[in-house]
Amino acid sequence: MKPNHHLDDSTLLAYAAGTLDEAFSVVAAAHVAICPACRSAVRAAEALGGELLDEAGSAAVSDDCRARTFAALEQAGLYRLPLAAPRPALPRALARLLPVASFDDLAWKKKAPGVAIFDVKLPASAKGQLRLLRIGAGRAMPEHGHGGEEITMVLKGAYVDHLGRFAAGDVADLDEEIEHRPVVEQDGDCICLVATERPTRFKSLAARLMQPFVGI
Repeated sequence: MKPNHHLDDSTLLAYAAGTLDEAFSVVAAAHVAICPACRSAVRAAEALGGELLDEAGSAAVSDDCRARTFAALEQAGLYRLPLAAPRPALPRALARLLPVASFDDLAWKKKAPGVAIFDVKLPASAKGQLRLLRIGAGRAMPEHGHGGEEITMVLKGAYVDHLGRFAAGDVADLDEEIEHRPVVEQDGDCICLVATERPTRFKSLAARLMQPFVGI
């Protein structure tokens, strides 16, 4: 698995700093784990951050600041530490959040013909939404944009849009300015891990009317 589409530089920096929201951190961790280029970029960012801290010198901090910092570090490390027993076929960062060991065992919720989702449960304090999206072979999603940031990682299968072909391991790191119409390839279902900041913005009236029922 050699990804051709990578995380945005700003996402990599936020991930390295531990400031990426939980939903996005899971997707970033899953991609970084299998992408040498992004893993190298994260290490470089972490090294730079260490150098900046050294140059800043020491300064007294309040007990409250210290407590908040340690809490943030614990949360940032939640999806980065090695697991003792990783589950096969699932990214480590995702596996710990799922009740099963394979995609086939998930309780998928059918939302439309050829479209099913599984909501990944995050801590109550987490920001953003994280879900698995399964789209049938040959199916096309309606043209849409995004109400905020969205990162999608392909876990199985592939889809094509005007940005290119996205196969297993690839990520689409998109903002609210991007609109696209993903079309799944004919040789099998496409399963994606999707972190969103706000609901999707569909262009067609029919898709917008269906959105409350579909839940995407």
